Amino acid sequence: MISILMATHNGERYIAEQIDSLLNQTYKDFTLYICDDASTDKTFSIVSRYAEMNPGKIIVSRNERNTKSAKSNFIKMMIEHKDDYVMLCDQDDVWRPVKIEITVAKMKEMENMYGKETPLLVHSDLMVVDENLKIISPSFKDAMNADYSKTELRNIVIQNTLTGCTAMYNRALADLINIEPRYMVMHDWWLILIASAFGKVGTLKEQTVMYRQHKDNEVGAKDVRTLRYKLERVLNYKKVKEAINITYTQAESFLRAYFEDLSADQRKFLSAYGDIPNHIKPVRVYRIFRLRTFKNGFSRQVAHIIFI
Repeated sequence: MISILMATHNGERYIAEQIDSLLNQTYKDFTLYICDDASTDKTFSIVSRYAEMNPGKIIVSRNERNTKSAKSNFIKMMIEHKDDYVMLCDQDDVWRPVKIEITVAKMKEMENMYGKETPLLVHSDLMVVDENLKIISPSFKDAMNADYSKTELRNIVIQNTLTGCTAMYNRALADLINIEPRYMVMHDWWLILIASAFGKVGTLKEQTVMYRQHKDNEVGAKDVRTLRYKLERVLNYKKVKEAINITYTQAESFLRAYFEDLSADQRKFLSAYGDIPNHIKPVRVYRIFRLRTFKNGFSRQVAHIIFI
């Protein structure tokens, strides 16, 4: 009924604690699929031991060669595994005991509202913690100044609001994930692009995951409300420009991947958005106002206009 997909690579330090948090869930009807990305530490032996102790509950596979990124490992799993519901799981977090239970309840609520044939995605807030699970921020959503209510394609194309380890999506959405895109920023951003284009996105206000921050995080959490963060963004303006530019590449990739499924208006929008960098600055600014592709938060919007 529920498939949980965990992509692992050199995660020996935290992997057991994460798997234990899954086994301790109040909702038990799930299968955990782990794909190890050619780890060079003890990760594969640890997850294999868990699989031996939990036959049929935990199923482990291994890539012969390292894919070089979590997003590549995840998207391959997302293409391969289809189920009534699918959840994504990082190797170094801790799930709170009711995570699956309350996420399923929200999914059922959305199915009653929109129908099972509608591609549906549910995600939640997180609690940001350090290596020892000490709270850094009680709400990832607040720290990131995120607005989970903005779920239209024009909102998502410029800014990802999904943290993959909180996600659950249904079979109708899973069936749309059938090719590895030419380009995607992250697998979770790609997932919510699909949901925003073809279905509905629902959110939970609860923090369902203890989102562990450590030196090996591929993607981390920062409090964007602080003056320090804003100064770092200004001083590292090249990174800001690059963060904007990759959204154009991803939009073009999404248009190619789902051209036949997109509406005429969606095709026109994605084509116009992807074409923005081909124009001079005044036209680029005009385009974002015409397309209404604004990031959330005043400072982000100002930075977008300055560095576009």
